[in-house]
Amino acid sequence: MNIGRSERGSVSIVAAGVLVALLICTMGATDVARVLRVRTQARTAADAAALAAAQELAVPSGSDPAAIASGIAVRNGATLVRCTCGLGSYDAIVTVQRDVSGLWLVPGSFVLSVDARAVVDLP
Repeated sequence: MNIGRSERGSVSIVAAGVLVALLICTMGATDVARVLRVRTQARTAADAAALAAAQELAVPSGSDPAAIASGIAVRNGATLVRCTCGLGSYDAIVTVQRDVSGLWLVPGSFVLSVDARAVVDLP
């Protein structure tokens, strides 16, 4: 095979371009996986907080349902933003937030909010 002087190194340029594209795709996939992991953790925190608040509403121990929900959210790595859990009701709606940071392709940090609702069905 006879390659002219003007075509030498073109394979190296194409290979470098492919490697850069693969690197960017890998970084993007890593970012998506990180966001999905944080979202799952935030959902877990929201579900647990809502269940704890609903339990306090159904079987009162004298504590504030919002304070209990906040403590559960913090133990699960999230921050309680809102708890709609009025005394006398049997449902709790909570909103928790969790920070997403350390992404490769998107600089800075973002806040992810998740809502959860728990209803106690008493006979």
